[in-house]
This record gives sequence, structure tokens and C-alpha cells, in this order.
Amino acid sequence: MAASSRAQVLRLYRALLRESQRFSSYGYRTYAIRRIKDAFRENKNITDSEKIEELLNKAKANLQVIERQDAIGFLGHLDPRWLLFSHC
Repeated sequence: MAASSRAQVLRLYRALLRESQRFSSYGYRTYAIRRIKDAFRENKNITDSEKIEELLNKAKANLQVIERQDAIGFLGHLDPRWLLFSHC
């Protein structure tokens, strides 16, 4: 993986973890953090640049969902498994 790709992945990983810390519900927060760590750990050995780009796009979409849900504040009404990682 190129250094710029690695840096991009790490920035995205940190952003996902940081945004997940903002969930007020302990259950949502711990589920999101666990799922993020597991997903990145599962895919750490992927070397195909197309697959990496696909996974990055999915993670970016999930980050936007997390940010949006935090902004509108109605997380208590939705199932967190569907909400956070419906594209994974």
C-alpha cells in the first residue's frame, strides 16, 4: 500500500473512532467502536488497490451516516446494526 493510501486509511479509521465516541448511548458507542476495529482488522492485509478503494468508499459513507445521525440525534429510534454498517 502506498504511503498516501496508508495515511488516508489511518485518518479515516481515527475519524470513525472519534465520531463513534460521540454517541450518547453506551450500547451504540461500544458496538460502533467494536465493529470499526473488527472491520479494519479483517481487511488489514488486502493489497488489491481496487478493493482498498471500494472499502474506503464504504467506510467514508459510514462515517457520513454516523456524523449525520449524531447531528439529528434520533439514534434511539433505530437499530444500530442497520444504521452504522448497512453497506459493509
